[in-house]
Amino acid sequence: MSEGVDLKELKRRMDGAISAFKHDIASLRTGRASANVLDPVTVEAYGSRMPLNQVANITVPEARMLSVSVWDKSMVGAVERAIRESNLGLNPIVDGQNLRIPLPELNEERRKSLVKVAHDYAEKSKVAVRHVRRDGMDDLKKAEKDGEIGQDESRAQSERVQKMTDDVISEIDRLLADKEKEIMQV
Repeated sequence: MSEGVDLKELKRRMDGAISAFKHDIASLRTGRASANVLDPVTVEAYGSRMPLNQVANITVPEARMLSVSVWDKSMVGAVERAIRESNLGLNPIVDGQNLRIPLPELNEERRKSLVKVAHDYAEKSKVAVRHVRRDGMDDLKKAEKDGEIGQDESRAQSERVQKMTDDVISEIDRLLADKEKEIMQV
C-alpha cells in the first residue's frame, strides 16, 4: 500500500509560498528604513544590469535614512541614476563614494496603496497554497481510484491536507495584518 500523498512535500511547497510572501512584503516601504526597499533596483554595471546589492553595500544608519557604499568609484553615478529612476520616490545625495538616501514620510494615500499591494501579494500566495492543496487532493483521488489507498485513508489524508492549507493561509493572513499595521503606523 502506498502513502497516498507526500504531506512533507506539500508542506515544503506551502512553506515556499510563505517565504515568497515574506520576501515580497519585506520590500514594501514602511515608516522605517529597510535595506530591502532597494531590492528592486538594478544598476547598469560592467555591460549588464546587476542588482544594487552586488555593486554596493546597503546599510540603515538611522530610522529614515539609507546609506549606500559603492565599491567602485566609477559606479557612483550609475547607482545614483538607478535609484532615482527606480520609481521608489527616492532622491539620493552623493557624498564621495557613498550615497545617503533620506526616506520621506509616507502620506495617507501612499500608505493605502502600499496596503493594497500587500493584499495583492497575500492573494497571490494564497492562490499558490491552494494550487498545492489541489495537487495534493488530486494525488489522493488518483491513489484512491487506483486502489493504492482506501476510502477512509483518503478521507483522513484529505482532512490533514485541508488543515495544513488552513494553517498556512491563516499564517499568511497574520503576516499581512502585521505588515498592514506596520505600514499604517504614522
